[in-house]
Amino acid sequence: MTPRTSAQGRSTAFHTATTSVEDYAKTIYGLAEWDGASVTASALAKTLGVSNPSVTLMVRKMAELGLVEHRPYAPIALTDAGRQLALAMVRRHRLIETWLVRELGYGWDEVHDEAERLEHAVSETFVDRLDMRLGHPRVDPHGDPIPGPDLTLDYPETELLCRVPAAAEVRLEQVDDAVPDALLALDTHRVPIGAQVTVTATEGGAVVLSPMGTMGEQAAEDIRLTHEITHAMRVSLIR
Repeated sequence: MTPRTSAQGRSTAFHTATTSVEDYAKTIYGLAEWDGASVTASALAKTLGVSNPSVTLMVRKMAELGLVEHRPYAPIALTDAGRQLALAMVRRHRLIETWLVRELGYGWDEVHDEAERLEHAVSETFVDRLDMRLGHPRVDPHGDPIPGPDLTLDYPETELLCRVPAAAEVRLEQVDDAVPDALLALDTHRVPIGAQVTVTATEGGAVVLSPMGTMGEQAAEDIRLTHEITHAMRVSLIR
């Protein structure tokens, strides 16, 4: 996958951006983040928990601000300026999530809502110092890349776990934190981001995994995950 980069810039370039505009920009980016999917008004409404008319009004406002490109009944796409704003908010959100897990003892299933509240309140200076305090992390607790100070970021080559064939050895790169059952399953089986596993079988949409031990040996107990759960996990192929 070609690394995705933003134009140089900061969220401070948008002094007039409201909290709602920031949330919309970040959500539009997130919906297309890993696979470049088209973002529709209905998908945006469902994700944000608002009505379709509300989305229509906000998208129209964002288009007037030069943040999105949108035509009636066509997908919604961020402009370069909109992408810059979105990545600035993504950087804030993911650094705060990382801080909450590492230093305040939050579980990775608890941090999203807390970060949503905090990301709009902190200054750019706070964000940069938090980045330094954390040692400039490359990914958040869920494996999502964190944009750097210049808002550039890299994505590993990944595939959804549900699409990986049997006998493949893979590394867990990311889990969708909007799917609580996926977080719970990984916690239950003590499989962290970065874990290496072997796909031993695929059964009617489900996937059977065999975790690899610290010395590369196969663990004794296999893990069976439903299609819904493996659809929320991204892995990179080892072999």
